[in-house]
Amino acid sequence: MSDAIHRRGLMLVLSSPSGAGKTTLARSLLAADSHISMSVSVTTRQARPGEIDGQDYHFVDTQAFGEMRNRGELLEHAKVFDNYYGTPRAPVEDTLGQGHDILFDIDWQGTQQLQEAAADDLVKVFILPPSAAELEKRLNTRAQDSAEVVAARMSKASDEISHYPEYDYVIVNEDAEQARVQLQAILMAERSKRARQTDLSDFVKALRDTL
Repeated sequence: MSDAIHRRGLMLVLSSPSGAGKTTLARSLLAADSHISMSVSVTTRQARPGEIDGQDYHFVDTQAFGEMRNRGELLEHAKVFDNYYGTPRAPVEDTLGQGHDILFDIDWQGTQQLQEAAADDLVKVFILPPSAAELEKRLNTRAQDSAEVVAARMSKASDEISHYPEYDYVIVNEDAEQARVQLQAILMAERSKRARQTDLSDFVKALRDTL
């Protein structure tokens, strides 16, 4: 797509059962593509080691989260494993209008709400693990959660995976680099859709006038 044609940004959603590798995939895409940035969610959960407030998440208490939700400041929100997560509305709308894309690492509940709020801007990708055994291995390897939490995440995985038909694309994340290449191809194709190129008609008119 030519830089002379302005386009509206898109919202690229990645969802998966916990441990399928979507966070690693998201980071590799962000490192490879300067035209997309990560949506920074608001959450009531505690920060994990190495996470930075305002960069990884906006960490707030339950009362502050409820006030944001009640004021209509969240595009979507959900409760996951006893914690609340949500997407601030204003920065997303500003970014899309500037022609920049936003990457979302959210679950199927949040994706359904984004579908209701902004279906035309949404591109939904579901990430599957290659096997249940590999999923459990990844959850244990990252060593962020207790054995009880890992068991809970495995128990919930089947229900989460059942929502894959709600997504536009599905990637089986067996090899991280191959999965990134697939995701980049999806993003490039979606950027080129005629409906997202807001100045296309003017560009074509000018082009025809010079022929």
